[in-house]
Amino acid sequence: MKQRQAPGTEEGWYALHDLREIDWDAWRAATERERERALEEGVEHLRSHAEVTDSDEGASTVFTVVGHKADLMILHLRPTLGDLDRIERRFESTALAGFTERASSYVSVTEVSGYMHEDLADGIDAVEDAGTRNYMQQRIYPTVPDAEHVCFYPMDKRRDPEYNWYDLPFEERKEHMSAHGEIGREYAGSVSQIITGSVGFDDYEWGVTLFADDPTEIKHLLSEMRFDPSTSKFAEFGPFYVGRQFPPSDLPAVFAGETVPTDRSGADAPAGSAGGEADTDGTDGTDSTDGTDDASTASKAGGSTGRPDTGGPAHEEVDAETLSGRLGRFGVDAAEFPEAGYGLLFLSTAEAGLLSDEVDGLRGNFDHYDTHVTTVVRADGGRTAVVSLWRNERAANTASGFLNDLPGVESGVGAALDAAGTDSGADTDEDTDDAAETHGTDGDDDIRGELADLDIYAGQPHGEDVYAMVLYSEADPDRLSADLGELRERFDHYDTHVKSAVYADEHAGDRSAVVSLWDTKGAADTAGTFLSELPGVVARAGEGSDFGTMGMFYTVDPAYREEFVDTFDDVGGLLAEMDGHLETRLMTNETEPNDMFIASQWRDREDAMAFFRSDAFRETVQWGREVLVDRPRHVFLA
Repeated sequence: MKQRQAPGTEEGWYALHDLREIDWDAWRAATERERERALEEGVEHLRSHAEVTDSDEGASTVFTVVGHKADLMILHLRPTLGDLDRIERRFESTALAGFTERASSYVSVTEVSGYMHEDLADGIDAVEDAGTRNYMQQRIYPTVPDAEHVCFYPMDKRRDPEYNWYDLPFEERKEHMSAHGEIGREYAGSVSQIITGSVGFDDYEWGVTLFADDPTEIKHLLSEMRFDPSTSKFAEFGPFYVGRQFPPSDLPAVFAGETVPTDRSGADAPAGSAGGEADTDGTDGTDSTDGTDDASTASKAGGSTGRPDTGGPAHEEVDAETLSGRLGRFGVDAAEFPEAGYGLLFLSTAEAGLLSDEVDGLRGNFDHYDTHVTTVVRADGGRTAVVSLWRNERAANTASGFLNDLPGVESGVGAALDAAGTDSGADTDEDTDDAAETHGTDGDDDIRGELADLDIYAGQPHGEDVYAMVLYSEADPDRLSADLGELRERFDHYDTHVKSAVYADEHAGDRSAVVSLWDTKGAADTAGTFLSELPGVVARAGEGSDFGTMGMFYTVDPAYREEFVDTFDDVGGLLAEMDGHLETRLMTNETEPNDMFIASQWRDREDAMAFFRSDAFRETVQWGREVLVDRPRHVFLA
């Protein structure tokens, strides 16, 4: 019989869910002195563990439990089972323990599984992508969310004769969990979770702890998941415990029957606690394939004592028009991201290359959350900026604290981005609008429409738009090609990468061009931060002019190559006499001599369009149809 493949796992902190019943009869019969001593020792015990004074790292949190199954639940996360053993015994030595009885307990360990990434079988260090590695680390070393409500339950995967999870092939199990996670991601911002494995540790296989400010969101999430096959066919559940989080100092209020928490100001803190803008995924245990903690856990800023106290967003609030103008100066047009509801811009004194490395890991974590739109590094005029766009303000406020901790950050601003605000910001300053287009986009539908009316093909081969990032370098072309080759290997891991190549000036100019094509503008922008670190880079296409256009992938029939170059020289002479023309170069792919592009810089859009409308250009295009292997692709850089 063929043995099924077990997913690799990586473990982190050990977890103890300690469920206690209060002996109310003993409490009522106790003297006032006995009660005071029990509460004093209980508060001190819980506070010291919440502050993790007994260990270098971990977390502890206490909850009331609603219903008959228990009165209190204390969640401890620690590096070793020995730590949990010591915590249990220390509690029994307090006077408070005499007024409680253990209702239940659950022992497990935080984990991530191979359903999340196939390389996990060899350990987290074998996962090449830094963002994924960081995200996994956050799953196994979580920050306990600061949400008001909690729901804990253990669960198994079914092993019935008809529905046996462990008899399914690995790929089928992985597919189940991927679909399962899609449901959870719909609850981003309302439910978060901590997943722990308990095979060999307790009676079930996993423990699931859900956190939400609105308890009905937990109900809605679990109701939807009941209809998913990974649950309806393959899940078995233990008892459910529902409660509310409170600080250790409120223990006397719990015993007095008062409302807790007595001060919920902490609950209204920005979503820097892990209960805010969180993604939720497959809550059927470790088989989940996506992230669940809040964006705040994108960094282990909380250290060993739990969530960080950010003290609020780290940016200054400005209006949408002001932010749109500032984003434009760094080549980001917020109007191109209609799903973005809030934008952030942080300025740093650090070099773009250094900042890119830091942001790369942070972005990898942000991308696990549906509320994240894009985060990019941009450099302009000696300044470096980080732009981060989010679907809502609460998620952006969470990200703000982590962006503010990046190297060299001096200041940050943010604003709500509604349709009116974004448009007004883009239209109030024509220079700003143009600047937003100088970093390599192929998304100007107006120009495409004009060119289509002129029967000029405008860069949608096979129905696909592309976005171009083009930089010029004075480095030796061979060295440039070698260095780009290393980057290209990394780029090829992404489905959005179309092509990256080095092009040399056909007429032995002093510059080579690095061209990188992508399916999305965000991917092209991200690539630009890495490409800018290549040797000898001196400029980005579009810099120094208000408008630039680049004819891309002129694949020449080898029989006509020499004639094509000669004709370009003739056209170049014509261009030099046209109003608004700045420079035009014919560039050739270093490894494919028949692959060329023409980089043409113009003073403004109308000057370039005047050339496209000219009889000379029309005649050149008609001739080109005879000597080119395929239709040329025009990609606009302004």
